[in-house]
Amino acid sequence: MQTVTSQDGTHIAFDKVGSGPAVILVNGAIVHRAFDPSMAHLAELLSNHFTVYNYDRRGRGDSSDTQPFAKEREIEDVQALVEDAGGKAMVFGISSGAVLSLDAAALIPGITMVVIYEPTLIVDDSRQPVPADYAEHLTTLAVEGKRDEAVEYFLTRAVGIPAEYLGGIKQDQANWSGMTGVAHTLAYDAAFVSNVMQGKPLPTDRWVKVGMPVLVADGGDSPAWMRHGADALANVLPHASRLTLEGQTHEVDPKVLTPVLIEFFQK
Repeated sequence: MQTVTSQDGTHIAFDKVGSGPAVILVNGAIVHRAFDPSMAHLAELLSNHFTVYNYDRRGRGDSSDTQPFAKEREIEDVQALVEDAGGKAMVFGISSGAVLSLDAAALIPGITMVVIYEPTLIVDDSRQPVPADYAEHLTTLAVEGKRDEAVEYFLTRAVGIPAEYLGGIKQDQANWSGMTGVAHTLAYDAAFVSNVMQGKPLPTDRWVKVGMPVLVADGGDSPAWMRHGADALANVLPHASRLTLEGQTHEVDPKVLTPVLIEFFQK
């Protein structure tokens, strides 16, 4: 494990494997290095071609945290990793981490290419949107220390899991403890995605400065709302291409994803 220090003093922990051009992996909500072996697997598969950074987003795993939170702080964390990589890096982001990746790419000149997989965007009526106060409610639950309630709220309102399934999920105590352990960071993800999960068309100006090539990918077996969001995003990005990985869901197989990343990043 290595660390970089972000602009506000937060220590961002990461594993670095491989050699070659740098690729930074940006995960979605809840997960971190010790709680998501699939990202570590992806890093290893990519390491024959790239220097891969697999990091814990702030407040998770081995990374520290500094209050108060603002979206800009997470973007500064990515900036610190880009600087560690020598000032240039490509980025892969998944789920809410994909939205963070795009916001970072709009502000960090050193990001040269981006691949995003299934950004959490609700752009029409193909599923119920998150509540208008989604981010604010998660912030309140975090302040009050209501970690179980925060995870329940995230799983039912954002992920879309029926409430009656929560009991079964909680029976896996190790998994539930892993989620509640970083429940306070759900508000961080919500800060990036809550306003683009309202069932409305995407803003046309948010990512206008994302001038590098971007590949927007989704899984062929994922719900329709995921596909609609990916399509909408590709249409508003200045230089985007679009790909569907047949047979894949939101939990994409690293072995299927790896050749896609290699081909795109080596263009």
